[in-house]
Amino acid sequence: MTSSTHQRLLAVDFGTDLARHARVLNRVRDAVLSGQQPPMPPREVVARSWSRLQTVGVSPARCEDIVVVECADLESRRTRTPLRAVLPELRSTLTTVAGEANFVVVLADADGVVLWREGSHSVCRRADALGFVEGAQWSERVVGTNSVGTALIERAPVQLFSAEHYARSHNDWSCTGSPVHDPRTGDILGVIDISGSAMSIHPATMALVQTAVRLVESILWREHITQIEKLRAKVAPVLATVGGPALVLDRHGWVVESVGIGVPERLAPPCAEKPLLVPGLGLCVPEPLSEGWLVRRRQDGPTIELELDLGAQPRATVRGDVDWTRALSPRHAQILRVLASAGPTGIDAATMSEVLFGDRDHVVAVRAEISRLRRSLGPVLTTHPYRFAQDVTVRTLD
Repeated sequence: MTSSTHQRLLAVDFGTDLARHARVLNRVRDAVLSGQQPPMPPREVVARSWSRLQTVGVSPARCEDIVVVECADLESRRTRTPLRAVLPELRSTLTTVAGEANFVVVLADADGVVLWREGSHSVCRRADALGFVEGAQWSERVVGTNSVGTALIERAPVQLFSAEHYARSHNDWSCTGSPVHDPRTGDILGVIDISGSAMSIHPATMALVQTAVRLVESILWREHITQIEKLRAKVAPVLATVGGPALVLDRHGWVVESVGIGVPERLAPPCAEKPLLVPGLGLCVPEPLSEGWLVRRRQDGPTIELELDLGAQPRATVRGDVDWTRALSPRHAQILRVLASAGPTGIDAATMSEVLFGDRDHVVAVRAEISRLRRSLGPVLTTHPYRFAQDVTVRTLD
């Protein structure tokens, strides 16, 4: 992250007169929410959040109504989250610092539910009064602009000071939160947040939170590598009996081991209902293992038949080891008809644009449509040029 990007994330600068700034922000929020001209514009991240809340009709008063999940739900969330594994490291680093500096550290899940909250006893008591407790639903739609829920929506670090919060009851607070990503998938697992009194905010808090996020993600990555190594040992006997090129993937598509073929570190996550296109192997149907997938080329020739019904209600049906059907939009039906006519030579984006739109100027639109179509049908379609995969037998019904 560049220094300019980091600076834009901060709610205050070094040397900011916090009391004066808080008074100005109160006037800014009151003016914006009443439709008047504010003395200064709110920061972009704050303006976006306030706009989202106003658009869906959430009032600051409504944000006072705290929602807390049932104890059984909270325990279930704690059990399921991969973030549970990082608690010891987080406690030995960030929580200790927060306790001494009069902050609380919060670990929330991807829904904004507070899973764990630790830190300064005095700040914890103030958080209790606010409803900022374990099990609280701290999403933006429930409690307004905050560094947990807003960070989840923005998919980026968020720091807020005083009246940048949407709910007036949060005026006396500052908070800094950043999403934690699953290094295996890129999905957001939750948010690490540091919160305390508004007058205790410090620009360095953002760096502290982001350091904690990097620590957590590195721990999760090390755990992933450990699991890959364990799975590699388990599947070695399986691969030894395959008798041809094959590979084993974990549940997220990471290559555990391969024989007779060079592949990238990761492929598309396998699914029992869809074939998988593997460079060097062609179209394969993944075979489930206890903790992953065996991927190999079938010995009995092509295994996938694509039936295109391009009539009044167009749909595509894939038949193989598993059968499934997808409804097609008129545009996607048109694209598939063109690809069926093009045959194995395929067609490039510019030519497809000419067929669909009458000119070669809609390449971007073509790529977007093909991308959506591939998400629906899986790897029965290939690119460069656009065509059906080599092992797919296509049958068209009109």
